[in-house]
Amino acid sequence: MAAGLSLRLLRGGVALRTSGSSATFNSHFLKHENHPMKKMLVLWRQPFSPFFHAGQRQLHTAPIRGVLRLRPLHFLVATGGGYAGYRQYEKYKEQQLQTLGQEAPPKIASDWEVSLYKSVPTRLLSRAWGRLNSVELPTWLRKPVLSLYIWTFGVNMKEAAVEDLHHYRNLSEFFRRKLKPQARPICGVHSVISPSDGKILSFGQVKNCEVEQVKGITYSLESFLGPRANTEDTKVKPASCPNSFQKQLVTKDSNELYHCVIYLAPGDYHCFHSPTDWKVSHRRHFPGSLMSVNPGVARWIKELFCHNERVVLSGCWKHGFFSLTAVGAQNVGSIRIYFDQDLRTNSPRYSKGSYNDFNFVTNNNEEGIPMRKGEHLGEFNLGSTIVLIFEAPKDFNFYLKPGQKIRFGEALGSL
Repeated sequence: MAAGLSLRLLRGGVALRTSGSSATFNSHFLKHENHPMKKMLVLWRQPFSPFFHAGQRQLHTAPIRGVLRLRPLHFLVATGGGYAGYRQYEKYKEQQLQTLGQEAPPKIASDWEVSLYKSVPTRLLSRAWGRLNSVELPTWLRKPVLSLYIWTFGVNMKEAAVEDLHHYRNLSEFFRRKLKPQARPICGVHSVISPSDGKILSFGQVKNCEVEQVKGITYSLESFLGPRANTEDTKVKPASCPNSFQKQLVTKDSNELYHCVIYLAPGDYHCFHSPTDWKVSHRRHFPGSLMSVNPGVARWIKELFCHNERVVLSGCWKHGFFSLTAVGAQNVGSIRIYFDQDLRTNSPRYSKGSYNDFNFVTNNNEEGIPMRKGEHLGEFNLGSTIVLIFEAPKDFNFYLKPGQKIRFGEALGSL
């Protein structure tokens, strides 16, 4: 029997080879269910381990692979939940310090945290949010949906030009609602007014080519505005001094460069207006990220405004250089400038890290686009941020306090 019977391993099982008279023996003991040799053969035919299994009897190893397989959704939920818990713990510690009368030091996001945030497809999500906002609501559903939004964000509908909620066909129309003419009187005494409703995050002089984002957090002026536009004096060569870019913007030695940052919350009036009498000569569009710009995130991510998508309008006013920048944010992929029909923000055809320019100074229009103080300039599709950077004499004064609420038409500052 030893000469006639041989066993050969085949990928986790065995095969019985017979020859000569041993075939009779083989058929004999396989007829008996309890035969010990048959039990041994059945045992040998089972796979020793899923690691020895290569393509046969998939049923045996599928449950094991299912347990060991990494599920991306579960991983994202676990890591995202853990990170959210960590952030809440950090906020709790800050609140404890504030209760004790101590100011919490600013915690700057590390490079990996910024990279993780930027890896979220916020541009795609913002486009999806924009499409959702444009879906026409049934008449019977408009009032409940918009009333919930009004209650959540504290919208004052008595100021709206149209108070009837059934008039707004979708959320996008409601976001871009107009105000009654008398709701925002324009200050005629002071030279610079607030271009929008919002909250003052920071203001003051620009120093060392750095602009204050919020208290204690700055960003690069040159990174924010980009290199000098073609409409400006290109004969000026950049110097080795780090303040060279700032000095190029200031046309007079008796002037300084000033800035003001206004944050628009979701419940604010979403249109923005001209803050003074000036002429817009150039537009620069940066297709960047769309991270949140609320004050908490602005205190956390350095150069947040340089990362985000933005539209820079630059030109001049009676004292020299003047610019207004509309900064996009999460779920605010749409920035509209009324006189610029070619502008397309949060478009897939533009890649992050680049910029595109448009000159309003032409042979037929040598001075650019004239804007009057308080004139309609553009709108956001939800809340975001306005950054003013302008040149003015050294005796220019702001009439503001950090963190104060301000409305369109109120004074920002004057000489």
